[in-house]
Amino acid sequence: MSLTSGQQRKRLKGLGLGAAVFAAILSGCSSSPSTPPQVVDRTHGGSAGTPARPQTTAGQYQVQRGDTLYSIAFRFGWDWKALAARNNIPAPYTIRPGQRIRFDVPQQGSAPVVAQPSRPVVSTVPPQTASRPPVQTPAPVKTPTQAQPVTPAQPPVATAGGSATAGKVQPVQRSAQGWAWPANGLLIGKFSSNGSLNKGIDIAGELGQPVLAAADGSVVYAGSGLRGYGELVIIKHSDAYVSAYGHNRRLLVREGQQVKVGQHIAEMGSTGADRVKLHFEIRRQGKPVDPLQYLPRR
Repeated sequence: MSLTSGQQRKRLKGLGLGAAVFAAILSGCSSSPSTPPQVVDRTHGGSAGTPARPQTTAGQYQVQRGDTLYSIAFRFGWDWKALAARNNIPAPYTIRPGQRIRFDVPQQGSAPVVAQPSRPVVSTVPPQTASRPPVQTPAPVKTPTQAQPVTPAQPPVATAGGSATAGKVQPVQRSAQGWAWPANGLLIGKFSSNGSLNKGIDIAGELGQPVLAAADGSVVYAGSGLRGYGELVIIKHSDAYVSAYGHNRRLLVREGQQVKVGQHIAEMGSTGADRVKLHFEIRRQGKPVDPLQYLPRR
């Protein structure tokens, strides 16, 4: 059937109108928002430089026997000065078993929480007075066969075995910052800023090998109360820096003792570890830092 030219034009016009309506329907069904949905990248658990142990900023801790302010600050990622200030603990920073240490950071403008003062140390020896002088007891006469007991000036912790000499100081190479290597041996673990990895370095060695103080300072903790560190020594070097020495077999120093760089403070062991090694940390204002940035190059 043939169509005239007028009929063809009318049919094409009708088709054009239908196509336009169909296109409009499709456009309405497939339209999308002008702004695409936000995509959140969750491939990274945190930003670079995250401290190895986040600071605890909530809750409380009840002091146990053997704890010191320094060991608590070390365990919970605090600077010891800030923790003392938070709990209103004055020098010499004495704490007692049962005392509660708070970690929450006070809100701006709120009144500080005053911790209970530490109980004074009560002497068991009665004071001497002028009206009642002490009774002088004559010293017993010693026979030539009596042996004289010798008390060391710096007694080590009573544990079996030992090859290092307590208090001995050996010459060591120091870095420009004044630090020395705490032990000789192969470096088997490096520092990582990731909280699930190493907070310091690990040095392999022989059982009983001397562990040395990495810098001058004062022993503020010596014990095994921190889980994962075994027999541990913590030395305070300044208001900003402390160092830690873990997994020892025997401790040769006591809390409150002053030590020199290169001094024997412990014997290397495997307490709290799967092999003989020294775990060594340096913390600046409570935060772990890479010891290799402070120690002399080998």
